[in-house]
Amino acid sequence: MKAALSRSTARRPWRSAAVAGAAALAATTLAACSTSSAPDSSGGDKSEAAPAGSGGGKTVQVVAAENFWGSVASRLGGGHVKVTSIIDNPDADPHDYEPTASDARTVAGAQYTIVNGVGYDAWADKLLSANPAPGRTSLEVGDLVGIKPGGNPHRWYSPADVHRVIERITADYKKIDPADAADFDKLKTTFEAQTLGTYNQLIAGIKAKYAGTPIGASESIVSPLADGLGLKMLTPYSFLSAISEGTDPTAHDKALIDQQIKGKQIKIYVYNSQNATPDVQQQVKEAKAEGIPVATVTETLTPAGASFEDWQVRQLQGIQQALAKATGK
Repeated sequence: MKAALSRSTARRPWRSAAVAGAAALAATTLAACSTSSAPDSSGGDKSEAAPAGSGGGKTVQVVAAENFWGSVASRLGGGHVKVTSIIDNPDADPHDYEPTASDARTVAGAQYTIVNGVGYDAWADKLLSANPAPGRTSLEVGDLVGIKPGGNPHRWYSPADVHRVIERITADYKKIDPADAADFDKLKTTFEAQTLGTYNQLIAGIKAKYAGTPIGASESIVSPLADGLGLKMLTPYSFLSAISEGTDPTAHDKALIDQQIKGKQIKIYVYNSQNATPDVQQQVKEAKAEGIPVATVTETLTPAGASFEDWQVRQLQGIQQALAKATGK
């Protein structure tokens, strides 16, 4: 069963018992697993659609733990890959997701896997270990970008890390399917220069115009993006981390944030609408009451079926509009 992201209460911390149970399920399922991509419980295919490419190579079976990385992998592979994202529902919580037998079958046939890491999706590591495959290539994003356990796992919100992941996925595809290496290079160039064109322009434009602008936020998912945009995060990281991890923030942090809002020390407030705890809802209410523009982000692709680039562009535009309203420029 998928654990829904709380929209009014804090998400529960990842539970080792749940992951252990999932691993046991995966192990007992392996004997009956096929190597084909598995449909989801609604009967639809969870794979990303991709345009056909040229070349005589094989179709690489790719499994991503989350759809934000799955969308990127699909764009970079074109018709040479079939990408299945395990977390593909906006209401599923990647922190404490419990894999299904269908997920185990999908992973068993994967030639290439992408896991976020840094403790964000520990269930995925268990699932992969329970369903080994000879010659499988794996990417753990946290390891790639050098984020150690305990660090901020939300690397898909770091523009620099997104481009590092793009480089690695393309390199891995070329090793797995060398016959289509030229196509993978073309797909990467198109993705970075054209598909992500507006995304790159918005990041550069916001940084050039609003660098140093103080902002507030609901949780640590916003921190890598704020860094990439050159914005100054005033919200204590202890509060941001507490909301992300589903623990209670301290009274001191809440009082400090109240002061920042009432004193208009922050220009905008950015919150994760998929994890709007009572504390966050109160801060949003206070910010609006003080005339501080509010922008939203989400943890996974929204709406369902959205691409990484469209999702990020929409959110960046919202932040840009909030900054323009707050600063008058």
